[in-house]
Amino acid sequence: MKKILILTTGGTISSVPSEEGLIPKDSHTVLKTILEDKETRIESEGILVLDSSNIQPEEWKIIAAKLYENLKDFDGIIITHGTDTMSYTASMITFMLQNPSIPIVFTGSQLPLSHPLTDAIDNLRCAFAMAKSGIPGIFLAFNRKIMFGSRSVKARTSSFDAFESINLHPLGRVSATGLKIHKEMLHENKKEPKLNLNINTNVFLLKITPTTNPSIISLLISSGIEGIVIEAYGAGGISYIRRDFIKEIKLAIKKEIPIVVSSQCLYERSNFNIYEVGTKLLASGAIEAYDMTSEAAVTKLMYALGQTKNLAEIKKIFLTPIAYEIQPDYEE
Repeated sequence: MKKILILTTGGTISSVPSEEGLIPKDSHTVLKTILEDKETRIESEGILVLDSSNIQPEEWKIIAAKLYENLKDFDGIIITHGTDTMSYTASMITFMLQNPSIPIVFTGSQLPLSHPLTDAIDNLRCAFAMAKSGIPGIFLAFNRKIMFGSRSVKARTSSFDAFESINLHPLGRVSATGLKIHKEMLHENKKEPKLNLNINTNVFLLKITPTTNPSIISLLISSGIEGIVIEAYGAGGISYIRRDFIKEIKLAIKKEIPIVVSSQCLYERSNFNIYEVGTKLLASGAIEAYDMTSEAAVTKLMYALGQTKNLAEIKKIFLTPIAYEIQPDYEE
């Protein structure tokens, strides 16, 4: 008999109406009854009761430690989480808890469990099927799709199809024939599970516009920021006439502050080799994010900075694939 653990953290799925709007409640016992299965032993535990807007690095560490603690006792773990920051949490857990030996599946809902039209039950059952699959990894289940946690992005505010798998097809889908998993997408990994809670949260995500003053980089550094992810234009464009970002990036790197540059475009990869502005970025010492999501780029830079302050080592960690967050060969 398989053993599945449900961990709840709050979010819309467990929310109830109040005078000030929806607020999360402890719901782990209710969720357990929804997934009752004669062939599966289900246990549940509430570890947090928070709107996901309030789930921050301190909570990431609680979640990662709780997951690691239960790896040997269960065949799969489901984590319910608010949708707004679930992609950040799933990405960070991918780096904090590497090589998990069982499926770990994040899910949530756009409507509370108590709502008559809720999507919570469907999402829970999808997550349950993946948790029982025996395929190890960090995943996100939503609207009958199974995505790698490090590739998931909340792309819609209210649609039931809220999440997209960016630059990598979903690993699995649920249809009338059941859960179909594309096992050919999986890489063999026989490494032991590893928990590493050392992260540096002094990382800032900067989305540039044609009017952004490049001196904001120096301002961020003076405020204590130790790593910056810049969302540039298109394949990696950034201004150097009048508003000279290249100069500021070079100054930052001289101060040993890593600068990662990604694209503002949701899909497809950055490529600094196409345009002059991109080649200037490469020459400046910036790290290219390639096809990573912004959520993955920010959390992976936090993880890398938690391991070392050496720029060369940070770049090596950042560009080494851990769990599907970046293509290993950087090919289209």
